[in-house]
Amino acid sequence: MNKKITVYSTPTCPYCIRVKQFLKDNNISFEHHDVSVDQEKAEEMIKKSGQMGVPVLDIEGEIIIGFDKERIKELLGI
Repeated sequence: MNKKITVYSTPTCPYCIRVKQFLKDNNISFEHHDVSVDQEKAEEMIKKSGQMGVPVLDIEGEIIIGFDKERIKELLGI
């Protein structure tokens, strides 16, 4: 399964750390953007999600706000 996954996060957010670890634990590759240093990606995240909070995941165009493990598993089929 090779879905395009983008994670928008910050280094200090505990849920961001958990969501990235969850993806790694399940051998799911993802693109990561640190929105605390990348203003362009921060604006992209806000445009996609309407949110300033992190983490925000974009799984093939489906936006997930926060670490919604069940929704992530459902979208990834795990």
